[in-house]
Amino acid sequence: MTLSQLIQSAATIEKISDHLDQLDAAERQNQTLALNGSLQQELYSIAAQASAIDLAHFVPDDIQDGREVIHFGRNSQPAFRFFQKRWCRPTGAPDELWGYNEAGVRPLIGPGYFVAHPTAEGGSDPRGAIVVDYFKLPEGPMPGGWPKIKPNSSGLQMFVYNKTRDYMRRVSAHVSIGVAFRMEKRIMGYFVLCREESP
Repeated sequence: MTLSQLIQSAATIEKISDHLDQLDAAERQNQTLALNGSLQQELYSIAAQASAIDLAHFVPDDIQDGREVIHFGRNSQPAFRFFQKRWCRPTGAPDELWGYNEAGVRPLIGPGYFVAHPTAEGGSDPRGAIVVDYFKLPEGPMPGGWPKIKPNSSGLQMFVYNKTRDYMRRVSAHVSIGVAFRMEKRIMGYFVLCREESP
């Protein structure tokens, strides 16, 4: 069965996770990025039963500080569906990650920088244990090649990232599912991420 078929059959999060973990990297990414909006919504609900996600899901502990880790993503919007979230662990800040959004429309809407951290009270928010927080911007040197930091309140990116937070749930060792809120109101549906394999 594929990931889409497992979700449609109301499989448990354990069965979905085992399936994804057994795939090779290319097929895992293909099946993850094949999910449309309705399947992403179903997966987000199923993932409520998963173990809490942590920062190491996005940047594994064995990755050196300041090194980029790419997650390939698909959102549930009608256009510009495919993107990447690029992450790093900043030196001297073990309780947060920095990152931005890479896509073909980045020159138009900006990089959408964020700081990711556990949600309140050690990740107890029912929406997800890790929040991608666009209210905050990285403060320090970025990995080489990353774009210039721009406030999310400026330019066209204010319509996408300003006053926004994404709440994340674990799906498998490499895959996560998120939902976006602006000023505590759900917006823009859901999105899935699949982390690249470490070299």
